[in-house]
Amino acid sequence: MNSKPISNRIMKVSLLLVAALVGSCNDFLNEAPDNRVALNDLDKAAQLLTNAYSVASPAFTDWMTDNTAYTRGVTIRQIHQRAFEWQDFVDDPNESDSPSFFWFQTYNAIAHANEVLAVLSSLPADTEALKQKKRAVESEARLVRAYGHFMLVNLFGKHYDASTADSDQGVPYVETPETVFIKTYKRNTVQEVYDKVEADMLKGIELVDDSFFANSGKYHFNKNAALAFATRFYLFKGNYDKVIEYANLLLGADPGSFVRDLTSEEFQAASSSVQAYPQLYSSPQQRSNLLLMRKISLVQRVDFAHGPTGDVYDEVFSGNPFGGTDERENPSFVKGQNGQFPAWYESLFERSSLNSNVGLPYHIGLMFRGEEVLLNRAEALAQKNRITEAITDIQTLANKRYSGNISTITITELRNFYGVGTIPTISNRAVVIEYVINERRREFITQGMRWYDIKRFEIPVEHVLVDGSTIELEGDDLRKVLQIPTSAIDVAGLKPNPR
Repeated sequence: MNSKPISNRIMKVSLLLVAALVGSCNDFLNEAPDNRVALNDLDKAAQLLTNAYSVASPAFTDWMTDNTAYTRGVTIRQIHQRAFEWQDFVDDPNESDSPSFFWFQTYNAIAHANEVLAVLSSLPADTEALKQKKRAVESEARLVRAYGHFMLVNLFGKHYDASTADSDQGVPYVETPETVFIKTYKRNTVQEVYDKVEADMLKGIELVDDSFFANSGKYHFNKNAALAFATRFYLFKGNYDKVIEYANLLLGADPGSFVRDLTSEEFQAASSSVQAYPQLYSSPQQRSNLLLMRKISLVQRVDFAHGPTGDVYDEVFSGNPFGGTDERENPSFVKGQNGQFPAWYESLFERSSLNSNVGLPYHIGLMFRGEEVLLNRAEALAQKNRITEAITDIQTLANKRYSGNISTITITELRNFYGVGTIPTISNRAVVIEYVINERRREFITQGMRWYDIKRFEIPVEHVLVDGSTIELEGDDLRKVLQIPTSAIDVAGLKPNPR
């Protein structure tokens, strides 16, 4: 299976054709000019889609948030410090955990989906079983294409705002394979990208069929992952009725079954082992884990990059309205001299060969989880001023996060927890949304979700540098929209984001 970027393969074809013309090697033109797969049946199309999942992790964004402080005693690369200081990154598409890496790897993944979608209608499907399989392949291709563009626009474009989305610059929405050596693109507006994501996503949900993911269902866009995707999409778009609709379809009558129970005997027993706990946490057997992806990254390494310090941990996990112990705080790894890192990632390493000591560090990213869906619904319910229902979802999560004799929370207790009591100018809606934002921060620390809330709610961030000076990322700071890679500007003709 050729996993090279489509653009690289086109470059190879072009250069070989030039050589053939110069050397008059006409016979060469009768053969395939590279080792790409001939997509002439559904099995090969489905196999190619395994490369339609980007290996780039979005978790590097946590280095830019208030989840991270200056960490001593670890290796700090240039990209780590640039992220920590909100500087535009050096344009190296091979440097993992950078915007350029994310950009190129995600468009590479999208290119594989486009290759499949371009030939799908021509592939034979003369039985009902094959027609069903074709629908399933189309579903997966559309969902991964939609997800890739959605992630790109939320990193390299402004957060969706209905009043400005039709003029805010997003990212190119690529729907066809590249067929020229160097192609120029235009940046679709945020509105255009969201419209196209929605169309692909809804078609993917309509066609999804889990029966074709035997033994590997959590590593593909299965039905539950697609529904979870819809809740995040509509939350970011501000369509709260749709968030509730798709969350209800996923969570059903027993939403707690989609929340891993960190207070259980199973997790408590595993907490004494730094190997067993992350394996259990990220296991595809956990019902809460909806979509898993292999991610080439250093975010899981405790010897690289800034991360949560003890002070950050105290801020994130200290105090709760339930009166119990937050089981997310421990177990944790020691990171450097002053860091503390949750034991949720299993740090894995792929050697370049059997006898090699070099290779790629990676982890299994939990890209969609039941806990996120529950919190998405709680936020949407609060936005609709359905406070009692939102608090019910908060309680469902709390019952499996806080050990001890925890209380059943009420809006009165929640208001008192934030010290706003009966102040009439602070609504119950605002209080519940604030709690959900903070709960999401605890639930996803180091996993790359905090950045989106910092953008969505214009939360300022302050970082303290090694010399004790401070720098600030303001609520509406332009740097919250990551700069697109220089090569995409120079070669593809895209306009840079303002600075």
